[in-house]
Amino acid sequence: MQKETKEKNVPPAEEAASRMTDMSYETLLYETRGRIATITLNRPEKLNAIRPPMPEELERAVAAANADRAIRVIVLRGAGEGFCAGFDFSGGLEHFAGWGGQAAAEAWDPGNDLVLSTSPFVAPVPKFMSLWRSPKPVIAQIHGWCVGGASDMALCADVVIAAEDAQIGTPYSRVWGCYLTGMWIYRLGLTRAKLHALTGEPLSGRQAADLGLINFAYPAERLEAEVRAFAERLARIPLSQLHAMKLVVNQAYENMGLAATQLLGPILDGYMRNTPDGRAFVETARARGVGAAVRERDAPFGDYSQGPASRRPRRKKR
Repeated sequence: MQKETKEKNVPPAEEAASRMTDMSYETLLYETRGRIATITLNRPEKLNAIRPPMPEELERAVAAANADRAIRVIVLRGAGEGFCAGFDFSGGLEHFAGWGGQAAAEAWDPGNDLVLSTSPFVAPVPKFMSLWRSPKPVIAQIHGWCVGGASDMALCADVVIAAEDAQIGTPYSRVWGCYLTGMWIYRLGLTRAKLHALTGEPLSGRQAADLGLINFAYPAERLEAEVRAFAERLARIPLSQLHAMKLVVNQAYENMGLAATQLLGPILDGYMRNTPDGRAFVETARARGVGAAVRERDAPFGDYSQGPASRRPRRKKR
């Protein structure tokens, strides 16, 4: 067997310090160390809630990591007390105008919403899918809350590793949304996917790992070290091997109709955001605050922020 040619200009991960911190992003941080690039969602004061230009910047950072010949593995994580609290529906939604969106008080334009939700150039789902399309494997590191659109994003990664007390769920199943990337469906299988689609019931990191939604769960204090160790392990494998094995698995799921699911999901999400119940939910958030809207949605079920302390992540800043 022919000996593999040693890659040039690729410093061993254990020898290389952080080579770059890119400060040109508004909503995330990008840095590299050895063969690993780290993308950190960086709106900690809002639990890293998604608003423009975060999806576009995520796609740009993934592209930067893939353009860097030294990088073999990408880690996606969140700053502060949680990974991400989903889409930011505070402030009447005016911040989504750049995507062609509408404020809470405006009449729904279904044609405009169709363009918004399905365009590969502006819609958030194709941006999240840059994690899936990346030839270099992506590890999602989840702590604290990972809910709504955040779970749609994180589950696009190749390997998902969470703190045992993280909370992962889709509260939009109850009002104002529909599965977007479809990854809950493809990762869980029919029985569990149907249950969580209908109830929006959250899972702890430990439960998610036990059910196969994610790969591993560790105590919160070990999460960062465990993710780093796994990333270093992957980074020892030739990039061509990583790419080939990711490609063959992705192709199998694309053959199952992933693209069609991702077309239907955002269209249905547009309808659900504009039903009377959906509009009332956002109007409550606009008039009385996001907390009031969340209380009305989740208090009857006793979960998410309305659940007991045992069903919430520990409040510990990173």
